[in-house]
Amino acid sequence: MKKYLLLLLLPFLMSCEKENFSNNNPYLPNYGFSVNINMNLPQFSNLQFPSNAVYINNGSAGVRGIIVFNTGGSYVAFDAACPNQALSSCSTMTLSGINAICACDGASYSLFTGQATGMQYPMKQYRVEQLDAVSLRVYN
Repeated sequence: MKKYLLLLLLPFLMSCEKENFSNNNPYLPNYGFSVNINMNLPQFSNLQFPSNAVYINNGSAGVRGIIVFNTGGSYVAFDAACPNQALSSCSTMTLSGINAICACDGASYSLFTGQATGMQYPMKQYRVEQLDAVSLRVYN
Protein backbone atom coordinates (compact mmCIF):
# COMPACT_ATOMS: atom_id res chain seq x y z
CA MET A 1 0.00 0.00 0.00
CA LYS A 2 2.85 2.39 0.85
CA LYS A 3 4.43 1.76 -2.56
CA TYR A 4 1.22 2.77 -4.33
CA LEU A 5 0.89 5.90 -2.22
CA LEU A 6 4.48 6.85 -3.04
CA LEU A 7 3.89 6.25 -6.76
CA LEU A 8 0.79 8.42 -6.59
CA LEU A 9 2.60 11.30 -4.84
CA LEU A 10 5.82 11.14 -6.86
CA PRO A 11 4.58 13.24 -9.82
CA PHE A 12 3.46 16.00 -7.45
CA LEU A 13 6.80 16.07 -5.64
CA MET A 14 8.80 16.20 -8.86
CA SER A 15 6.73 19.02 -10.34
CA CYS A 16 7.48 21.46 -7.52
CA GLU A 17 10.01 24.12 -8.47
CA LYS A 18 11.14 27.22 -6.64
CA GLU A 19 11.23 29.31 -9.80
CA ASN A 20 9.99 28.76 -13.31
CA PHE A 21 12.21 30.37 -15.92
CA SER A 22 11.75 29.78 -19.59
CA ASN A 23 14.81 31.38 -21.16
CA ASN A 24 14.73 29.54 -24.45
CA ASN A 25 15.16 32.03 -27.26
CA PRO A 26 16.63 31.16 -30.67
CA TYR A 27 18.18 34.64 -31.03
CA LEU A 28 20.03 34.74 -27.70
CA PRO A 29 22.68 32.30 -26.43
CA ASN A 30 22.71 31.10 -22.83
CA TYR A 31 25.71 32.43 -20.92
CA GLY A 32 26.29 31.57 -17.28
CA PHE A 33 27.19 34.51 -15.02
CA SER A 34 26.78 35.90 -11.54
CA VAL A 35 26.89 39.61 -10.65
CA ASN A 36 26.71 41.13 -7.16
CA ILE A 37 25.20 44.61 -6.89
CA ASN A 38 25.76 46.95 -3.95
CA MET A 39 22.97 49.55 -4.06
CA ASN A 40 24.98 51.86 -1.79
CA LEU A 41 27.28 52.56 -4.75
CA PRO A 42 26.26 55.64 -6.78
CA GLN A 43 25.83 53.77 -10.09
CA PHE A 44 23.27 51.41 -8.49
CA SER A 45 21.60 53.73 -5.94
CA ASN A 46 18.50 54.25 -8.16
CA LEU A 47 17.56 50.62 -7.49
CA GLN A 48 16.67 51.54 -3.92
CA PHE A 49 13.52 53.25 -5.22
CA PRO A 50 10.49 51.63 -6.92
CA SER A 51 10.11 51.85 -10.72
CA ASN A 52 13.80 52.58 -11.30
CA ALA A 53 16.11 50.56 -13.51
CA VAL A 54 19.85 50.29 -14.01
CA TYR A 55 21.72 49.04 -17.07
CA ILE A 56 24.82 47.00 -16.25
CA ASN A 57 27.33 46.20 -18.96
CA ASN A 58 30.48 44.90 -17.31
CA GLY A 59 31.43 42.55 -20.14
CA SER A 60 30.45 39.35 -18.38
CA ALA A 61 26.75 39.79 -17.56
CA GLY A 62 24.26 38.50 -20.09
CA VAL A 63 24.50 38.75 -23.87
CA ARG A 64 24.39 42.57 -24.19
CA GLY A 65 24.47 43.45 -20.50
CA ILE A 66 21.57 43.28 -18.05
CA ILE A 67 18.78 45.57 -16.94
CA VAL A 68 17.86 45.35 -13.25
CA PHE A 69 14.51 46.86 -12.20
CA ASN A 70 12.88 47.59 -8.83
CA THR A 71 9.19 46.63 -9.19
CA GLY A 72 8.28 48.09 -5.81
CA GLY A 73 8.04 44.73 -4.07
CA SER A 74 10.95 42.85 -5.57
CA TYR A 75 13.64 43.05 -8.21
CA VAL A 76 13.72 41.60 -11.72
CA ALA A 77 16.59 41.34 -14.19
CA PHE A 78 16.51 40.97 -17.97
CA ASP A 79 19.06 40.72 -20.73
CA ALA A 80 19.56 43.99 -22.59
CA ALA A 81 19.58 42.21 -25.97
CA CYS A 82 16.44 42.56 -28.10
CA PRO A 83 14.67 39.21 -27.71
CA ASN A 84 13.09 39.20 -31.18
CA GLN A 85 16.13 40.22 -33.22
CA ALA A 86 19.31 38.49 -34.29
CA LEU A 87 22.36 40.03 -32.63
CA SER A 88 23.44 43.10 -34.57
CA SER A 89 24.62 46.66 -34.03
CA CYS A 90 21.08 47.82 -33.14
CA SER A 91 20.04 44.95 -30.87
CA THR A 92 20.99 46.46 -27.50
CA MET A 93 17.93 47.89 -25.76
CA THR A 94 17.83 51.28 -24.07
CA LEU A 95 15.94 52.33 -20.96
CA SER A 96 12.95 54.64 -21.22
CA GLY A 97 11.23 55.00 -17.84
CA ILE A 98 9.58 51.67 -16.99
CA ASN A 99 10.22 50.27 -20.48
CA ALA A 100 13.13 48.96 -22.51
CA ILE A 101 13.16 49.94 -26.19
CA CYS A 102 14.67 47.84 -28.98
CA ALA A 103 16.35 50.13 -31.53
CA CYS A 104 16.00 47.54 -34.33
CA ASP A 105 12.21 47.38 -34.41
CA GLY A 106 11.09 50.06 -31.93
CA ALA A 107 9.33 47.50 -29.71
CA SER A 108 8.70 48.67 -26.15
CA TYR A 109 9.04 46.01 -23.43
CA SER A 110 7.58 46.48 -19.95
CA LEU A 111 10.20 46.10 -17.23
CA PHE A 112 7.51 44.77 -14.90
CA THR A 113 6.76 41.75 -17.12
CA GLY A 114 9.36 41.66 -19.88
CA GLN A 115 6.56 41.52 -22.45
CA ALA A 116 5.92 43.66 -25.52
CA THR A 117 2.61 43.82 -27.37
CA GLY A 118 2.59 41.70 -30.51
CA MET A 119 6.08 40.25 -30.05
CA GLN A 120 6.80 36.52 -30.05
CA TYR A 121 9.48 36.38 -27.34
CA PRO A 122 9.61 38.25 -24.01
CA MET A 123 12.83 39.68 -22.64
CA LYS A 124 15.27 37.03 -21.43
CA GLN A 125 14.87 36.98 -17.65
CA TYR A 126 17.52 36.17 -15.07
CA ARG A 127 17.27 35.19 -11.42
CA VAL A 128 17.63 37.86 -8.72
CA GLU A 129 18.44 37.06 -5.10
CA GLN A 130 18.27 39.80 -2.47
CA LEU A 131 21.25 39.16 -0.19
CA ASP A 132 20.48 41.93 2.32
CA ALA A 133 18.84 45.37 2.39
CA VAL A 134 21.31 46.86 -0.12
CA SER A 135 22.80 43.87 -1.96
CA LEU A 136 21.51 41.83 -4.89
CA ARG A 137 22.86 38.88 -6.79
CA VAL A 138 21.81 38.47 -10.45
CA TYR A 139 22.64 35.17 -12.07
CA ASN A 140 21.78 32.67 -14.76
